Formats: sequence, structure tokens, C-alpha cells
Amino acid sequence: MIVRESQNTQPVASVFSNYQLDEAYDDMFTSTGTPRQHYQALYQRLLELPPAELRRRQQAADMAFLSQGITFTVYGNNEGTERIFPYDLLPRIITSDEWSTIERGLTQRITALNLFLKDLYHDGYILKDKVVPRSLIYSCHHFRREMIGLRVPRDTYITVVGTDLVRLPDGTFVVLEDNLRVPSGVSYMLANRQVMKNVLPRLFSSYEVSPIDHYGQALLATLRSIAPPHCVDPTIVLLTPGVYNSAYFEHTFLARQMGIELVEGRDLLVHNNFVYMRTTAGLRRVDVIYRRIDDDFIDSLTFRSDSILGVAGLLNAYRAGNIALGNAIGTGIADDKAVYAYVPEIIHYYLGEDPIIPNVETYRLELASDRKYALENLDKLVVKAVGESGGYGMLIGPHSTASQREDFRQRILHNPRNYIAQPTLLISRAPCFTSGHVEPRHVDLRPYILYGDKITIVPGGLTRVALQRGSLVVNSSQGGGSKDTWVLHDGKRSAY
Repeated sequence: MIVRESQNTQPVASVFSNYQLDEAYDDMFTSTGTPRQHYQALYQRLLELPPAELRRRQQAADMAFLSQGITFTVYGNNEGTERIFPYDLLPRIITSDEWSTIERGLTQRITALNLFLKDLYHDGYILKDKVVPRSLIYSCHHFRREMIGLRVPRDTYITVVGTDLVRLPDGTFVVLEDNLRVPSGVSYMLANRQVMKNVLPRLFSSYEVSPIDHYGQALLATLRSIAPPHCVDPTIVLLTPGVYNSAYFEHTFLARQMGIELVEGRDLLVHNNFVYMRTTAGLRRVDVIYRRIDDDFIDSLTFRSDSILGVAGLLNAYRAGNIALGNAIGTGIADDKAVYAYVPEIIHYYLGEDPIIPNVETYRLELASDRKYALENLDKLVVKAVGESGGYGMLIGPHSTASQREDFRQRILHNPRNYIAQPTLLISRAPCFTSGHVEPRHVDLRPYILYGDKITIVPGGLTRVALQRGSLVVNSSQGGGSKDTWVLHDGKRSAY
């Protein structure tokens, strides 16, 4: 359906001639084609700007990303791994009422997940009460027996979470997955805002947009809050795998934002269960590590012996209480997509509440009945490997071939614990500028939650965009991009 002319709007300009509505929720337009109130200023601005001017501003945005080196890495790409992060010119706008619900739901979720992790590695009440199957936890690749009984500073297991939300056709948000190990993408959220202010300053100033520029300092304050006791002025570093990591730009960006040292494993050493950083002035004790390295590679004495990315002996210093890690080792349990299916029960168990933001309906393929249903309906479902990210290890049933479905059938039968299945969601769409027109594209939203002595959620997040028409995959590694996310102060726009 083409967006229709309404008595409350100007005639649709050519820039909207390719804009079609369907059953998916559209951020900008109601089902009748009328611009939503909080999108009115953006709509009017797009009517005023000719396509050539929009193209010029999109090119200016692309050049800004290029000059700043805002890139990501795609592994296994024969044409070269380094790419400029695709950016869409048009912002996504969220009202304050919508954001209030999101904020309350994410606060509830991270509180419950932190209690869950503490319980798992200590008393295990949730397993004894059979709310979550013991076999599910102990078969999880990210469960770390070395963490059993280990007291982490201030009982804070989760420091940073990026939770992926999608919007259903009725307009409600649901949680698609949680990212707790080393959540990435926040630098692109911040870079998007900087570029937006430069390329569409008049539009930006016409809205009451909540600021996000303080994220770096909020993250620094959170890391300070988890420092071991008696650290008055803790030394904090960001531990990166190095320049060949897909998120290395982000590592350098955040270290610079926080004013802390960016280090690799070879820059650190452990002596007498304390962690030290090599500097030109000698060794300097480190108190907090914001680590961007998976558990497997973080300590060659405890985990993978062939790793040269981490710090040998780090776990011993951690066990002695002399170093804090954000996030804690072993948080990947709550990253597991099979464990995700139990988060509503986890919230109810620890908080006595129903989830404010619900999960997507999920089939647990280790259960015979769920597995039978999934195998009979592979052409209708999305199947995901529980430990993969970035859009890898996934089957989108309606867009798959018979050969691909048979391949996943065999994978599921061979290792059902490694997969979950979900309905194919018709996720919401937002306006994007592409090929000289404004067209709708499917989007998700990844807000970032910080958990220290308080919970901080910077208003906004990374809106990821499936740039290919009809695609539901928003991951940058699969051809997706991103756009700036505006959370309004009061749900209204300023006079334009």
C-alpha cells in the first residue's frame, strides 16, 4: 500500500513515492498513511529538501564516517575485511512514554539477571527449585566452574549489557536477545549522533532530543563503582584483543572517551595476585579491567593455553579480590539463547514480577515436543545457534531453500541443545533514505544498560537497519547499517 494523502498532511512528495506500508508497524506513519505526531517535523523537513540535497547530506555523513575511520570488520570476506559502517541519514524517533517503558523493563531485566548469575555461582537455589534445568546450565559452553564460590567485587557480575529489542505489528516492544559477554556497538550510537548534528542541524534543533554524549563518563563512573574495596582512585584500563578485532575502532573510541589506557594482554602482567600495567615509568597497579575479550582467551593458565590475547594468572588475581572485571567471567550463561527462554521465569523467581518487556515466543529444542514442532515447521520459523552472534548460525525459514532446511534439520537432530527456534517476526520499519527516495526498512534497537552502584540507561541506543529491501537481518556483518536514535524529552516535538 502506498502512503496515502491525508487531509492533515501536504501531498506526498516524490521523495515518498516508493514508500509502501504493510502489516509491519511503521515508526513514521499510521496505518492510514498519516505521519505520527512526533514525526511531523521530520516529515515536513523531508518535503522541503529535494532528493539531490538529501543525497548531498548523505554523502557528507559517509565522508564523516570515512575521515574518522568508523569501521567494522567482516571475517571471511575475500574482498577485504575492513568496512565503513553504513549509516542512514534519517533518525529514528522514540517518545518519552515509550522510552519510560523500555527503561523500566531493562532495569528489571538486568537486576534479575545479575541475581541469577550470583545465585548460579553460589547457592544455586534456582536450580534446586527446578525453575531452570540444571542440565541446561552445566551444558552451557559459557558456564565457568572456576567461578563457583568466587566473590566478585560488590556482587556485580554484569557491568554492561546491550539488549536487542524489536517492535511487533501492534507497536509493543519485545526482547529478542541479551548480549552480556562483550556487547558492542555503543561507539556507533555515539558517532551517529555526532554526524547527525552536523548534517541535519536544523532538524535536530527542532526536536527536544535527550542527550547521549555523557555515555563515556557514565561508563567510567560505573567501572569505578565496581573497583575492589579500599580503592580510592582506581586505575582502570580497557583490554582489547588488538587491531584485528572487529570492534577495535570501538575499543579505541571508548578508551579515549573515558580517558583511560587501551591495553593488550602483553601490556599487563600478574605478580603476587595483583595486576600491573607496563608503562615507561615502570609497573603500575591496575584495579579495574573493562575487558573486550571472551572468557576463553582471557587467561591462558586457566582457559585456552594457546591464547596470547589475555593475561596469564588473571583469574588468580580475580579470585584474590585484587582486580575487578567488567563484565565478570562466566556471564555468558545469560547470553545463551536457550537460557534466554527462561528469563521470564528468572524475573518472576527473583523479583516476584512479570516481565515488563516480554520475550519472543521460543521453542526449546532440547525438549522433545518443541523439537518435533520445529522440525515440522522449519519453513515458518527462525532457528538460531544458542552461542552465535552477528547473524551467523541462523536459518530464516521463509527465506530458506529446501537444502538449507535439511542442513539445519540434521544439525538440530545431532545437537538439539545447541539450537532454539522462534516464529518469524514481522519487525517494525522506519524511514530510510536510499537511492534518492525515502523507503521503509526493518529495524531493531539495542539500548545499553550500565550496572554499578546504580543502573544507568542512556536514552537511546543503536538502531540497526536491514538496508536490503525486505530483509529482516540487521547485523552489520550481514549487510545491515544503523541510524541515530532520538528519545524525546516529553514525547513532543518543538515548534519547527
